[in-house]
Amino acid sequence: MKKNTVITISRQYGSGGRELSQILANKLGIKLYDRQIINLAASHIGIDDMNYEALKRFEEEVPPLPVKFMPFYMFGVSGPQSLNDKIFNAECEVIKKLAKDGSCIILGRCADYVLKNQENVYSFYICANDDFRTNRGKTVYENKSLSDLNEEDLKRGGYYSHYTGHRWGDAANYNLTINTSYISLAQAADLIIEYIEKIQENNK
Repeated sequence: MKKNTVITISRQYGSGGRELSQILANKLGIKLYDRQIINLAASHIGIDDMNYEALKRFEEEVPPLPVKFMPFYMFGVSGPQSLNDKIFNAECEVIKKLAKDGSCIILGRCADYVLKNQENVYSFYICANDDFRTNRGKTVYENKSLSDLNEEDLKRGGYYSHYTGHRWGDAANYNLTINTSYISLAQAADLIIEYIEKIQENNK
């Protein structure tokens, strides 16, 4: 795999995407960035008195969007900005710097959109069927119901749509969509590695 290969992972809640990302990072010997991004972004804009959970709420409280809503990215960075928007812009800068610094995996944070069209960036969407997610909700996510998992996904989808103008989970936004219901997370990680290596080999 080439130097400075950046992998972005978006995942349906309950699909095992975070665990898969850690497995992938271990296999490749590269860093995984997730919660660090929002903390770095907050520090960048001078917010030092909020914990992660408080900051995360600013991502989750993006209001539902009307059909004709013009997405955030159309407005650029001019004009007055909410704290949500300031954090998002700071996250974008952090993500771009991390991608420039070396090979890494970036989990969520609209990274597939922020880094789109950049060389050696590969984006993946991880999903699973309801039975798989229901089981993980019980065994991994403190007995969360499928309804709880879907509610979290609605928040993720609203955030993604608000800041990118695209539909979260749309296969067209990613290099590859992987359903973890039918293969192990380790096998899914191997599939990602093989996919990237094939593309890089074809582009030599």
